[in-house]
Amino acid sequence: MATREQVTIPVGAAGLPADIDGPEDATGVVLFAHGSGSSRHSPRNVAVARTLQRRGSATVLVDLLTPEEDEVDAVTAELRFDIGMLAERLAGIVDWLGAEPSLGRLPVGLFGASTGAAAALVAAAARPERVAAVVSRGGRPDLAGSALSAVRAPTLMLVGGLDEQVITLNEQAAAALTAPHELRIVPGATHLFEEPGTLEQVADAAADWFTTHPTLPAPP
Repeated sequence: MATREQVTIPVGAAGLPADIDGPEDATGVVLFAHGSGSSRHSPRNVAVARTLQRRGSATVLVDLLTPEEDEVDAVTAELRFDIGMLAERLAGIVDWLGAEPSLGRLPVGLFGASTGAAAALVAAAARPERVAAVVSRGGRPDLAGSALSAVRAPTLMLVGGLDEQVITLNEQAAAALTAPHELRIVPGATHLFEEPGTLEQVADAAADWFTTHPTLPAPP
């Protein structure tokens, strides 16, 4: 695998631009699902990805909307909440990764932020044979609905201690999960983890989770 590669991933009729990065001897690959109104250039996800790369993972930062869809969404804000479509595209990217010579052998982790966390969990439920672990940052896992009970991948939910409403929504989602899971509160952090040191805590926790769960869970 090249140290850094820009590709267009075909998923259905869409071509999704993506940045693939990481060490030559990566032990896993983490696919990012960005949140509402964001993109693969999200500075927070880029920062987390760099930590994961240093810890031995390849990363895939991808735009889940095409440029044309992004223009529509900028006006209507509808597609960013279409969890089913976003999850379907994530599952398609997981399939694409499985067919790649340099990445297909690696376990897949999913890192979702905001609404992307719900899409990541739905995709994990749809691809239990490929997704080894899920991490949610300030996510809305509650929007995954009935798919939560079908997730097999160990799931870590990271929420800012000052993000009270999202803490409640994550607690509700945790109650519906049957897979191994943990809800971890980052003290003093708001929804976007903009406070000094809080995003670093998220990145370290995510790296620990993905390296601790590098293999697929056993079938139920």
